[in-house]
Amino acid sequence: HTHTTESFEPYVREFYDAGFNYRTTDETKNVVMVGNEIEKQLKAAGIGVIHATDIHDYPSYNGSYDRSRETVTKILEEAFGTIQGVDHMNSRILEEYPSIKVALDIHRDAISGEGTAYQPVAEINGREAAQIMIISGCDDGTLDMPDYMKNFHFAAYLQQQIEGDSPGLTRPVLFDYRKYNQDLTTGSLLIEVGSHGSTLEQVQYSGQLIGSSLAKALNSLKEN
Repeated sequence: HTHTTESFEPYVREFYDAGFNYRTTDETKNVVMVGNEIEKQLKAAGIGVIHATDIHDYPSYNGSYDRSRETVTKILEEAFGTIQGVDHMNSRILEEYPSIKVALDIHRDAISGEGTAYQPVAEINGREAAQIMIISGCDDGTLDMPDYMKNFHFAAYLQQQIEGDSPGLTRPVLFDYRKYNQDLTTGSLLIEVGSHGSTLEQVQYSGQLIGSSLAKALNSLKEN
C-alpha cells in the first residue's frame, strides 16, 4: 500500500463533508483492511501471501512511492536470498515463498466534483460493492519498463476473471504512461478499490471479491 493511510466513508451519508479527513493510520479503516480481505481469500485458496502493512505516506506524503519501492525490493531480495547471499535468518520466508510472481499495490481512488464525493458501486449478489480499477503502466521508452506488456496481459487476465465472477465490479483498465514501481515484477499492478466516497462495508466486500477472483486466476495460471 503505497498510500497506506487512504481511508473511506464510515457509512452512507446524505451529504458530503468536505472537512472529513479521508486518511487514517487505523488499519481497520484504511486500505490495509481491504488488503486483509484479499489476503484471507488467497490463503484460503492455498496461495502464499506477504501483506506489507508499512505506512509509506505518513507523516510525509511526498516520496511515498520511493518508500514502498524499498519495502517491495526488500521482500523480493529476501525471497530470492540464497542467490543474492542474503542472511540465512530469512530462510523461513525463502521456504514459504520460493517465488514471488505478483506484487499488488492496493489503493483507493478519489472521485469528486462540485461538492460531491462519488461512490462508484456495483450490486453483486444483492450487496453493494465498491467498483475497482486496475492500473497497468506502459512505457514509451523512457520509463525503463521493457516488460510492461506482461503486466498488461496479467491485468487483462485478472479483469476478465473478476468480471466473469462479479459482472460490473470493474471499471476500465487504465493503461497509461505510468511507472508506479511496476518494473519490479512482471505481475505488478495497482488496484484502486472504490473512492473516498465509498463506505467501509462496500470496500470490504470488494476486497473479498477481488481476493476470490485473484485466487482463481492465479491457480489457473499455475495449472497452465
